Amino acid sequence: MRDPLAGLDDEQRAAVTAPSGPLCVLAGAGTGKTRTITHRIAQLVAADLHRPSEILAVTFTNRAAGEMRVRLRDLGVGGVQARTFHAAALRQLRYFWPKVTGGEQVRPIVEQKLRLVGSAARRVGAATDVATLRDLASEIEWAKASLVTPSGYAAAVAKAQRDTPLDAEVVAKAFEAYESVKNDAEQLDFDDILLNTCAALDDDEQVAREFRARYRSFLVDEYQDVTPLQQRVLDSWLGGRDQITVVGDANQTIYSFAGASPNYLLNFDRRYPHAPVVKLERDYRSTPQVVSLANRVIAGTVGPTSRFRLRLRPVLPDGPEPVYTEYPDEAAEAAALAERCQALIAAGTSPAEIAVLYRINAQSEAFEQALAAAKIPYVVRGGERFFARAEVRQAMQALRVAARAGLDTPADGRAVALVPATRRVLRDVGLTDAAPAAGSLRDRWDALVALVSVAEDLAEADRTAGLGELVTELEQRAESQHAPTVEGVTLASLHAAKGLEWDVVFLVGLVDGTMPIQHAESPEEVEEERRLLYVGVTRARRTLHLSWALARAAGGRKTRRRSRFLNGLAPDALPMNRAGGRTAPGRCRFCGGPVRTPLEIKSGRCENCPSTADPELVDELKAWRKNLAGEKSVPPYVVFTDATLYAIAERCPTDDAALLAIPGIGRSKLDLYGADVQRLVVASVQRATASVPTAEKISVRTSG
Repeated sequence: MRDPLAGLDDEQRAAVTAPSGPLCVLAGAGTGKTRTITHRIAQLVAADLHRPSEILAVTFTNRAAGEMRVRLRDLGVGGVQARTFHAAALRQLRYFWPKVTGGEQVRPIVEQKLRLVGSAARRVGAATDVATLRDLASEIEWAKASLVTPSGYAAAVAKAQRDTPLDAEVVAKAFEAYESVKNDAEQLDFDDILLNTCAALDDDEQVAREFRARYRSFLVDEYQDVTPLQQRVLDSWLGGRDQITVVGDANQTIYSFAGASPNYLLNFDRRYPHAPVVKLERDYRSTPQVVSLANRVIAGTVGPTSRFRLRLRPVLPDGPEPVYTEYPDEAAEAAALAERCQALIAAGTSPAEIAVLYRINAQSEAFEQALAAAKIPYVVRGGERFFARAEVRQAMQALRVAARAGLDTPADGRAVALVPATRRVLRDVGLTDAAPAAGSLRDRWDALVALVSVAEDLAEADRTAGLGELVTELEQRAESQHAPTVEGVTLASLHAAKGLEWDVVFLVGLVDGTMPIQHAESPEEVEEERRLLYVGVTRARRTLHLSWALARAAGGRKTRRRSRFLNGLAPDALPMNRAGGRTAPGRCRFCGGPVRTPLEIKSGRCENCPSTADPELVDELKAWRKNLAGEKSVPPYVVFTDATLYAIAERCPTDDAALLAIPGIGRSKLDLYGADVQRLVVASVQRATASVPTAEKISVRTSG
């Protein structure tokens, strides 16, 4: 057995040699947490505190568990169980379940979950398209991970202020039907594995005694991502004992939407008041320049996670400064990225050491297209290539059928404009006027909107183009991206990039509405978006590029604003740092002070300055939104969130440019709702003007 203390820095050594018992290790990105976990296990064995067979280490991915096993083997420690939560629980359940049930074997695990969800959806009259079924499955998984029952689902999502992609009552009924269908099929899903493991340990004293005699020490990796259900399993494993080491980083909490909660990590020292808390802050992954930017990004965080904020300290030699680039449109951003990748590869950088990271999967298409045109190999991690996605294939088939049928040329012989014709066809495959809140339905909507954007670009270049030309354009794009998958530049969402690292990282599409995402309204949701950007920054070892585009299409209006998270970080000399020449984003338009919350940012007013919103206009906007949402059968926030309505009432935009200047309002919502909103605003302004005495009117006109 190798010396467990060899090659450790002071902080790692403190964690490894901490007494047996509760221990909290706060490990920043790149600080050697896996090394620390495995060396602590080796130290517990070397000091004769535990036998290897008494130790259970759990993490969240098979890759991480496999890496633990390899490192333990290299240290000469055999017999330690290093598994994911579900793998460890399933192994235990298969051993103990016959003892609990008198010989009954564990039911088989569901292999085709969407089929069961589809059966449940049909029972309750819900839609059964793939995107809806995926969203139903995700909501059921969130509920079970959060220890929420079907009867308590609606109340739970209301309390959590959770944006549900479907009506909460529909999900609750489908959840109840799903459990019934699953039980009739005598199958278990992955959450049932954890629930039944808890039941076996909590309800059968003999089983609990045997298990706790076997496993006496537990180590949990990525503890900031534990769900209430997983914590429930941990409590059952421990049975009141305190032999537990947890390792995590509150700055990397990015899975709250799936039920994960950093509270167990944040409150560990309160649950175990005598537990040492060791911070690992020496960054062995990234250059000082990357580390400095990561620290500055996360320094702005507020809320509970700020209590355990880590400040990384670099140990590697200097590297290049992060590069910030502003582009006129998305096509220019993608083309420039491809050129830079070509230069890097020509200079000797392996394509596999380059990553392009974005917030949502629909952003990949432009970069796939640019890399393919430049003949640069690439792989899409955590998802399919854009044109391989089921919703995109379905949409292209619908467009082919429509083109053959001449649907863009009605009986009267007059050609229909390409973009409206495209939207009309895509409505049948899921394109709605308003974007769904989140989930697979939102992913599908984003992909369909990306196809509409291709139609817009084509119509701009050729005003005579019809659906046939659009289909040809899409097929050519798809063909250029059908090259065999080889080692290449990685394209991935920020969530899919968690736990990975590259020499060169491009963070792209960093505009408000995408980073943070538009539906992130509450302070907690915005802070999670900030942590997501932090995760992206800390994926880079040496070279980091951050970019954004001011317009979607070439020649389009430059109405976008760079991400608010870059305020104070990106150089102020960039041309659109001050949107439209107005107060710089992130500053109050009255006093110039900082604005932080979603409402403050959207209204452009800090909490210390009085609101200028007309209460009557707010009521009128809410009534209009309620009626419209009812007509479209969507939740009101899908039309506009409360924060956006209050921002409208404060800023009183009476033209398109002023309305687009409000964060969260893009071109699509302007087209859908702009006229109605401006009509209400103009009426409010006229009421206010009519009520002002003549002298004041003159004064206002003179000062204005």
